[in-house]
Amino acid sequence: MAVFAIFLSLLLTTTLFSLSHQQPPLDSSQQQSLYHILHSLNPTVPWRTLFPDDFCLSAPHGVVCDYPTQLNQTPHIVELSFGYVSDETPNPPCSSNATLNFHLFTSFPYLRKLFFYNCFNHTPITLSPPLSFPSSLEELVFINNPSFISPLASLFQNLTSLRRLILIGNAFHGEVPSQIGGFLNLEEVTLSRNNLSGEIPASLGLLKKLKVLDLSGNKLEGCLPDSLANLSRLLKLDLSFNTFGCRIPESLRGLRSLEFLDLSFNRFGSFGVPLFLGEVPTLKEVYLSGNFLSGAIPEIWENLGGVERLGLSEMGLVGNIPVSMGMYLKNLSFLGLDKNNLDGPVPFGLLENGGEINLENNNLSGRVALSRRVGQKLKLKVAGNRGLCLDNKTGCESGGVLGQLKACKKTDVPDAVVFSGASSLLRFDSLTLLVGLGSVAAGVLLAFTGL
Repeated sequence: MAVFAIFLSLLLTTTLFSLSHQQPPLDSSQQQSLYHILHSLNPTVPWRTLFPDDFCLSAPHGVVCDYPTQLNQTPHIVELSFGYVSDETPNPPCSSNATLNFHLFTSFPYLRKLFFYNCFNHTPITLSPPLSFPSSLEELVFINNPSFISPLASLFQNLTSLRRLILIGNAFHGEVPSQIGGFLNLEEVTLSRNNLSGEIPASLGLLKKLKVLDLSGNKLEGCLPDSLANLSRLLKLDLSFNTFGCRIPESLRGLRSLEFLDLSFNRFGSFGVPLFLGEVPTLKEVYLSGNFLSGAIPEIWENLGGVERLGLSEMGLVGNIPVSMGMYLKNLSFLGLDKNNLDGPVPFGLLENGGEINLENNNLSGRVALSRRVGQKLKLKVAGNRGLCLDNKTGCESGGVLGQLKACKKTDVPDAVVFSGASSLLRFDSLTLLVGLGSVAAGVLLAFTGL
């Protein structure tokens, strides 16, 4: 049996070797253009010496050809990736003085993916329009190329097949061109950490296949267009760290597939936490920190049991932390409520499964009473709340972050109660009421509730 397996292996190797020698060579224009590109990106490497043969038979990592299904078909370069990422993906490295004539890419009529990582850091690279990438291009990815200085509109030529547009950490500037709405095959548009300005074009709402829209870390402004609600397949919407204003449009309730929403650190106005969030049960991560939303935390959590991370920091929130957050947000692993004006007790059922909760710099009060089991796996930040104190009777060690709290005295406000379920909710409400009742009234209430 082993001999037969060896025979099959040798037969397969011989067949592949024979096919490789019968395969027509790569088109010479593609071969020469790729030599020119490699030399421009890194002239210190002797590319012609290292790779003297057909690039489709022997090529550096990141150069991918298609494999013809018939012997007489000519191969084509379909993927080009440049810039060392890791040992697992050792693409051709770019030198510190890398430059490039992008018109060379017209030599690759079957190119599907073009990728540049950390290639253009010193010598300014400007795309001179009209720039025409191959119409076959499906993925265009430029990451961390800060000297890539060009209007974003200069890229949008002949890209009707484009599925993924990822431009992160470059120096593209100008407005997001309205013609982007004409590339109906787009599934991802990530334009984060550039120098884009202006407003979001309403034409983005035409991209019915879009699953990811990330425009974070730019200088975009104005109101969000209602047309974004037409993106019914959208999974991620990240518009953080811009200067968007106006009101967060209620039309976003139409994003029925949305899992990730980040609108943090913009200038959205004082209309409170949007109530429509409670109508998007697919949400897993929500970040609204650093806006001017203010108001009380609304009761919208019943349908948001899948939320795992929630950022509501630095928003001017007032009032109590709703007990319902602890009842329904059972999957929560992070909650940011710091730098607000919240008061009252803390319903620690919020993170009964552990995780991180940041309540720093509010006006919260009451006893912090965590069991040892919960305390060991819960990262709790409570500095800047003078009304909170630590109840040592629970057996939770007072070191670490909890060590910032003073020990509770007998005269301190009663416990902020750990709860799970409706009966616990009743107990929490009852004990809160007891704070302001006399001894007789308190005794009557205790007898009535059975506490």
